[in-house]
Amino acid sequence: MLQSVEGIYRNGIVELLEDAPNDASGRVIITFLGAKSISLSERDIDEQHAASLRHRLQTFSEDWNRPEMDVYDAS
Repeated sequence: MLQSVEGIYRNGIVELLEDAPNDASGRVIITFLGAKSISLSERDIDEQHAASLRHRLQTFSEDWNRPEMDVYDAS
């Protein structure tokens, strides 16, 4: 199962902003969000609210991360 962890890339180093899963090891894919990333603070979502949303929506992550769901990401 794929799991996402937020982080920041600076000067060739990735700094995780949250803990990685306990059993995490192996290859990773880094996705640069760029200028079109969503600003949670602009939507009045603080870190605690964001963590709560992530926790509640985690149930759906296995379905969202299926390869066939990529069709919904196409612009």
